[in-house]
Amino acid sequence: MTTFALIGAGPGLGAAVARRFGRQGFDIALISRSRPRLDTLVAQLGEDGITARGFVADVLDTATLDAALDAASSTLGPIEVMQYSPVPHKDFMKPVLETTAADLEGPFAFSVRGPVTAVRNVLPGMRELGRGTMLFVNGGSAVQPHAERAGTSIAFAAESAYARLLHDQLAQDGVHVAQLIIPGAIMAGDARKDPEVLAGLLWDIHRERTGFRHFAEPLES
Repeated sequence: MTTFALIGAGPGLGAAVARRFGRQGFDIALISRSRPRLDTLVAQLGEDGITARGFVADVLDTATLDAALDAASSTLGPIEVMQYSPVPHKDFMKPVLETTAADLEGPFAFSVRGPVTAVRNVLPGMRELGRGTMLFVNGGSAVQPHAERAGTSIAFAAESAYARLLHDQLAQDGVHVAQLIIPGAIMAGDARKDPEVLAGLLWDIHRERTGFRHFAEPLES
């Protein structure tokens, strides 16, 4: 049995993706800053017969993220799929002309140091398995910069570049790296951006293993 590690576990998209991968036979490692949130999700998944465990970490504190991923693989088994999709902090979204160099430290830690830490932790296990998937989930500002959301626009672009480089370098190792762009808000009941619909899309990206960048819906010009 292998593990799906979800970095940024929450009650919306995170819960839906955990259910989808859990129903396909993966054990689920949920990683979040909130122990109560983790305990609730673990209980809900358990009611569906899915094996899940929660691990507390903050992606801004790479030592805690590294420790959580170590504990996940030790507790549940090797990590075959990793999804990086924590929700950005609101203070990352200042207008560009009000954004200082110091304002970018948090977004870069969130979108670059966090992903690099996660990748370097799970990659040796994926190589040992001979297969793996890394899924990066970003908002539309990753590919269409928004002047009112400078921090995420700049840092998501850096995360996108890193993930694209991984996609090109790791295919030879049987590791598929892909990005899902979700423009705007995730909305229950929406034909394209309902959490369950997005979870199905992420499962398809993992299963089909084609291409790097995918869109939940087309970006508005």
